[in-house]
Amino acid sequence: MEENCGLFGIYNLENCSKEILYAMHLLQHRGQQYCGISTSNKKRLFIHTRKGRCDTTFSNQALNGLEGNFGIGHVSLRDRQPMKINANLGNFSICFTGNIVNADELMQKLKKEGHTFEFDSQTEILSKLLAKGKDYVEGIEIIDKEIIGSFCLLILTNDGIYAVRDKFGFKPLILGKKEDTFCVASESRAMQNIEIDIVRDVNPGEILFIDKNGFKTIKTLQSERTAICSFEWAYTASVDSIIDGVSVDEARNNMGAMLAKRDAGNLKADIVAPVPNSGIGHAEGYHLESKVPLKSVFLLDRYGDRSYTQATQKERDAMARKKLSVLKNAVKGKIIVLCDDSIVRGTQIREKVKDLKNSGAKEVHVRIACPPLLHPCLFDISTRSYDELIARRQKLEDIQQSIGADSLIYNTLEDFVKATKKEKNELCLYCFDGKSVFEEKRKKLSTHSDKQKKLSN
Repeated sequence: MEENCGLFGIYNLENCSKEILYAMHLLQHRGQQYCGISTSNKKRLFIHTRKGRCDTTFSNQALNGLEGNFGIGHVSLRDRQPMKINANLGNFSICFTGNIVNADELMQKLKKEGHTFEFDSQTEILSKLLAKGKDYVEGIEIIDKEIIGSFCLLILTNDGIYAVRDKFGFKPLILGKKEDTFCVASESRAMQNIEIDIVRDVNPGEILFIDKNGFKTIKTLQSERTAICSFEWAYTASVDSIIDGVSVDEARNNMGAMLAKRDAGNLKADIVAPVPNSGIGHAEGYHLESKVPLKSVFLLDRYGDRSYTQATQKERDAMARKKLSVLKNAVKGKIIVLCDDSIVRGTQIREKVKDLKNSGAKEVHVRIACPPLLHPCLFDISTRSYDELIARRQKLEDIQQSIGADSLIYNTLEDFVKATKKEKNELCLYCFDGKSVFEEKRKKLSTHSDKQKKLSN
């Protein structure tokens, strides 16, 4: 599973394609492999998708062909979205961020019902489930009933835009407004950087309709709890975003401060430094709490992408190698506290520690903002498989030795949760503790499937 995406939708009084493109650029950190825009002029839908980054692949000709004053945009690691559909509900374009854990089972079920798939994509699954409804709201309810996983949906029709956040609120979705312009986005930065005022987060389970009259809540899917992705604050979201009322920058500072408190009186360091960019907020927090001087030890190549969000491990390693170079004068003879967000396989942090020591660092003490990653993420990008997780294979002291650090400390789960300013039962912490909100639903679906097999036999 290689999902990570960004969504943007807008309804205004003028042609919207350029505004969507700029907003997608502001969300590009959420996915760099594909991008797409779909618009409506109230009579027909227009669509254009590309492989690559939105700022280099969309021509003026393509933008001019996207007519209309409302539309949706998408950036992705996995596939081309939005997808344009002609169904009994009418013509619509659909895009989403999230992951359908039971996608294979649902696809086989839909194929047995006579549905065909062109790309075998999760977006196609959602569109076919949506089209089962007598209207869009009933279709969304069918999606909620059938899938195990996370989803934020934007559905473009010739009447307006439906915006949906799943009932657990796994992925962020935010509303913005300025005069007669109404927006919805995966992160607040997509709006605040185009001078759109933030209104509020879309509530978990909320189904909204957006048109010239603004935002209208159609229905709310009910859930006993939320499960907001905690990794958004540690890594995924941009540092200038606010997710569910909590500043990403503040949360990362808090995570770094928690690590500094663990070290208080136990470590005499010369400097604290980040692995850029994701480690910057954590290092700042460590510095503010400990008073250890903050210093850059790596130069970040401004043209490099995020190594963690590359599509394959080979690409991730290659990007990590080429995007950072050591500032040797800052390193020589220094005892360094090196802050980063997480450790998956350990290969990238090992190379960074090695680079620092080869450049003359006296000691390198690694501090990790997240707790150890013990489970592959079900609902988004965090990790891909159990085999990649070094924390499952090795004890703390063995990981420390493996990466060549003089010491290694992770945040505890309790401190990590405290740093987000959320309660534990508001967050998805599956990649750390293996506890999923879908366990009961999965058991019920499995039992139902076994019964169906027995009946068919």
